[in-house]
Amino acid sequence: MADDSLATLGPGAGSSGPPPAQHTGAPARPEAAPGPHHHPPAPGRAVPIVMILGLFLAALNLRPAITSLGPLMEEVRSGLGMSATVAGLLTSVPAACFAVFGIAAPRLARRFGPGAVVCAGMAAIAAGIVVRPYTGSTAGFLAATALALAGIAVGNVLLPVVIKTWYPERVGPLTGLYSMALALGSAIAAALTVPVTTALSGSWQAGLAVWALIAALAVLPWLTVVRGRKAERGAAAAEPAAPPALRVATSPTAWALAVYFGLQATAAYVTMGWMAQIFRDAGVPAGTAGVLLAFTMAIGVPLSFVLPRVAARMRNQGLLAAGLGLCGLAAYAGLWLAPAGGAWAWTLLMGISNCAFPLALTMIGMRARSADGVVRLSAFAQSVGYLISLPGPFLVATLYQHSGGWGLPLALMAGLMVPQMAVGMLAGRDRRMEDEARVRH
Repeated sequence: MADDSLATLGPGAGSSGPPPAQHTGAPARPEAAPGPHHHPPAPGRAVPIVMILGLFLAALNLRPAITSLGPLMEEVRSGLGMSATVAGLLTSVPAACFAVFGIAAPRLARRFGPGAVVCAGMAAIAAGIVVRPYTGSTAGFLAATALALAGIAVGNVLLPVVIKTWYPERVGPLTGLYSMALALGSAIAAALTVPVTTALSGSWQAGLAVWALIAALAVLPWLTVVRGRKAERGAAAAEPAAPPALRVATSPTAWALAVYFGLQATAAYVTMGWMAQIFRDAGVPAGTAGVLLAFTMAIGVPLSFVLPRVAARMRNQGLLAAGLGLCGLAAYAGLWLAPAGGAWAWTLLMGISNCAFPLALTMIGMRARSADGVVRLSAFAQSVGYLISLPGPFLVATLYQHSGGWGLPLALMAGLMVPQMAVGMLAGRDRRMEDEARVRH
């Protein structure tokens, strides 16, 4: 974590002075000042250690609520009397919650501070996970899941902001740590949910609820961070007002990032929600299907740590986006032709393709000059992106139910991979949102 060369994200990402102005034909704008509570911690050893632990544990909790459900989807549907179409709605709930609560995250962060909001998010994840299996109804299950996903949503938006704001010279390595922990949490939940359920007398309720423990553990370092930053909030209140806000929606780069984020999220949530079922329908045992899903997530652990560092050294990340998309196309083709026979190959390719998520996060950090710009760009790209991803899992479930197989759903996902590669190449261009967006008057 101490290697400065790995944290340099091109112009403006971690340098001490402003980046050179780009020749856009418009006068240069002053950089937006960070809003309240966007002060880096005071120098010292204790705070960075606590923050690194907090970032790791928080990221570890951003997917188990979702990936633990896939291996047990059949049991949950049976236990709650849930149809395949309603289950498809369930796999769309993450995107809906991320879009809705992601929009609110920057406002909450300005009001309470990003650390306090992330801390509350971890508590919401723990509460939602532990409650949802015991509600006894589909509606209750969806409501408790939404609570957990609200906590995940604020973490999705604010953890990259915390990294950019508090450790601007460490964006590459800390984004890598964050992405690696997120992939690790996904893999652990996917791999261990079925064995843990078996160990807990076969109760799918206990198998889902157990993941609340690591969410509760993640609250502890963030409580320490929040207590340590109370004095800084008073100083932040005396700051001069920030310059007028930019209209992020007028930036073509912001829209490219949002569409790229939405299409990769569609692929990711279809993978997390339905890949295990694809293998089970092909005759693979439930436990093995869970392991295959876990393997897909586990591929992202080392790649998610390395990919942001590689991307940070490149001026244009478009070729990375295209390469990941080609892996996705090959994976969908394999799942259609021989889902069981080449299962390990297809899961490997899908795991590589799903590393579009850490690439998207890295590009968000690189496509804005200031911490305030990253806050706004992160909220816009993720909220709009998750709205774009909403129909995907539901359409996949509907096509699966009405066609009786996976041919049409896989054709849909392969078709969506083509525009994902196209907008990824646009989002990867060496541009800055502030140079394109108009000022809101």
